[in-house]
Amino acid sequence: MDFPDDLLYTKEHEWVKVENGKAKIGITDYAQHELGDIVFVELPEVGSGVVAMEPFGVVESVKTVSDLYSPVSGEVVGVNSELEATPEVVNTSPYDKGWMVEVAMSDKNELKELFSADEYTKYVEEESQ
Repeated sequence: MDFPDDLLYTKEHEWVKVENGKAKIGITDYAQHELGDIVFVELPEVGSGVVAMEPFGVVESVKTVSDLYSPVSGEVVGVNSELEATPEVVNTSPYDKGWMVEVAMSDKNELKELFSADEYTKYVEEESQ
């Protein structure tokens, strides 16, 4: 499993990359692996509000349907519309082409609640036992 050091992570297996006050969000390599082949992704519209640790969308795989949880609060300023036609990109490139939304954060202090890569690795190892 790959957990890049420059990202932050949630207990629900989303990742966050912060650049210029914006948070790019997707699901982790672990999450896509556990879900299996992703066949559908439902994302919010640009301009929608999101709340930290509340659902913002849905990912559907051949195995299950799972809510997507926002790691931060704010306004959606970007959506990866490529995922409508090619949701399987989340499986092949979860941290690059498989990003889901970009959020203009309203409270950067929420980032303090997230895991570092090392903390997330330990969390996944414990959860997998």
